[in-house]
Amino acid sequence: MRLSLVTGGGGFLGGALVRRLVADGDAVRTLQRGHYPELDALGVECVRGDIADSEVVDRAVAGCNRVFHVAGKVEMWGPRGPFERTNVVGTRNVIDAVRRHGVPRLVFTSSPSVVHGGHDIAGADESLPYPDRYCAAYPATKAEAERLVLAANDPELSTVALRPHLIWGSGDTNLVPRIVARARAGQLRLVGDGSNLIDTVYIDNAVDAHVLAAERLAPSAACAGRPYFITNDEPWPVRDVINGFVTAAGLEPVDRSIPLAVALAAGWLFETVHRLRPGVGEPRLTRFLVRHLATAHWYDISAAKRDLGYEPRVSMEEGMERLRASMASGGGDGSP
Repeated sequence: MRLSLVTGGGGFLGGALVRRLVADGDAVRTLQRGHYPELDALGVECVRGDIADSEVVDRAVAGCNRVFHVAGKVEMWGPRGPFERTNVVGTRNVIDAVRRHGVPRLVFTSSPSVVHGGHDIAGADESLPYPDRYCAAYPATKAEAERLVLAANDPELSTVALRPHLIWGSGDTNLVPRIVARARAGQLRLVGDGSNLIDTVYIDNAVDAHVLAAERLAPSAACAGRPYFITNDEPWPVRDVINGFVTAAGLEPVDRSIPLAVALAAGWLFETVHRLRPGVGEPRLTRFLVRHLATAHWYDISAAKRDLGYEPRVSMEEGMERLRASMASGGGDGSP
């Protein structure tokens, strides 16, 4: 039986991927720091530990036929050190381990933020270059990790980097809960009029892309050594995305907004306060977040369709309906 490793198997995407692989008949092993009873219930072999620990990673990779490296530190704020440890050192450990154990396929979960320099991106494809600088540690370290993965592609190890954009859906533990919590607290604002188009991807579609990439990977495959944007291929105005999440939780739509210049100044102020008072949590607003709220960022996914056979199965509207039904039934209400 094929053995697949999923790093970060306790997270939103990682957990959904694990469930899909189990349903497909794979034996599955996961690597994560915490204990997740839902993984035990699936009969998954769980390795607990820090991905920055090379010995732990080596133990998790041993005997696997393919590796899905989903784990990462995904916050919009914080000093570079912890991001470097998880996203860069952890990725280097995974690459070293798959080489040592002769694992032939590595699928890496990257992010479109690796090419977002703070300006509008409208219909760009994977030829878009990395920016010269980043305004947060997360995209900077994810870009470094993506480079490592793509450079590792060779005749013995086939690698691919997927860039799913703003994953959401029932069971979301990050994007939807954060937005809904801020709406409940009266802290949610649009930046500008909210008409800028953005891409997102429903969780089931993101999982499909990972499975397809793993199946297509081979030394001579078109996808080997390449990155791919993964989206729902339906860019929506950011206000419609935000209000889709908010109304799914039974709240009133958000219509209040602030100008971009004011939002950037506020982000700078919150960042400064948190630098002077470390350990008080994440700032309410950062310049990285403001840029993502204020700019267009949607992508041409023709390459993923061509090389991976990827087609989004769950539309934005269907995904929103599923989210509403889940929240109404108590399957996830976006509470902090």
